[in-house]
Amino acid sequence: MSDRRFFSLAGSFPLGRIAEATGSDLSDPSHGGLMMDDVAPLDTAEKNHLSFLDNKKYVDVFKATKAGACFVRPELAVHAPAGTACLMHKNPYKAYAVAAQMFYPQEKPKEHRATSAVIDASAKIGADCAIEDGAIIGPNVKIGNRCRIQAHAVIRQGVEIGDDCDIGAHVTISHALISNKVRLHPGVCIGRQGFGFAIDATGFTAVPQLGRVIIESDVEIGANTTIDRGAGPDTVIGQGTRIDNLVQIGHNVKIGKYCVIVAQVGISGSTQVGDFAMLGGQAGLAGHIKIGSGAKIAAQSGLMRDVPDGAEMMGSPAVPIRQSMKQTAVLAKLATGKKGDKA
Repeated sequence: MSDRRFFSLAGSFPLGRIAEATGSDLSDPSHGGLMMDDVAPLDTAEKNHLSFLDNKKYVDVFKATKAGACFVRPELAVHAPAGTACLMHKNPYKAYAVAAQMFYPQEKPKEHRATSAVIDASAKIGADCAIEDGAIIGPNVKIGNRCRIQAHAVIRQGVEIGDDCDIGAHVTISHALISNKVRLHPGVCIGRQGFGFAIDATGFTAVPQLGRVIIESDVEIGANTTIDRGAGPDTVIGQGTRIDNLVQIGHNVKIGKYCVIVAQVGISGSTQVGDFAMLGGQAGLAGHIKIGSGAKIAAQSGLMRDVPDGAEMMGSPAVPIRQSMKQTAVLAKLATGKKGDKA
């Protein structure tokens, strides 16, 4: 069970309502009136708890669970122990996520402006916004309805933020246009000057970075991630994309829709990432390359050239994943002095 010091439980729900909300089918419709008080993992759940089974390797844990109800794929429902009602769904983890949001809905901001916040007179703040202690909102900023600006966030001149956004503590935003339902976790830095210099024998001459950062709707950006503004073209983060903690995105980068970018990825300037691409942790992308839609880049890969749609790449320099595995196997044989088939 969750720690009530940090999480507020919305209440109990009957299985019938949960099934309807998640698009699940009850294995026994007569269980629709059973009340679930909370969500819990399979191994700690009790008869008043709702759980889920998504991975077949946990079937044995499922067989021993005491959960009152469980989301499960239809073909795995036969393994349910006596006393556990099944909510059958082709994607149990997603169904569980929807149900867990019922029990623990995201808290909506309450209209509030801390006396220690500094808000320029020209800034326009929408209805039902919470502005927390020490936040700074600069000239001509526009903030939509139902937004939360957390403690010590800094929103600089001209920035526009849409409705239902959550701007975390110590976030810094400049030169940016942000759409609706965007969440920036603590420490995010948006719109800083890109890393651009002209170099000759006399040293470095900074190139003015005159673009912006455009963040489309329903984007979530993890703690301490940095996104540079464009040098002329804009840096763009596409709708629905999820970016983890400690990611660096350079100037002029274009990220497509519904991408997943895991912690410590670095993307160099002017690189383009297609829709639904997935970049594993610590992957590094050189500048001015194109990653195709649906491509998957394994953790710690080094990308130095274009990647076609749907490709799976691994290694440094990155090559198709099968080729990378073959190379690793050959190197292992060479290192141990074992003879093997030619690659």
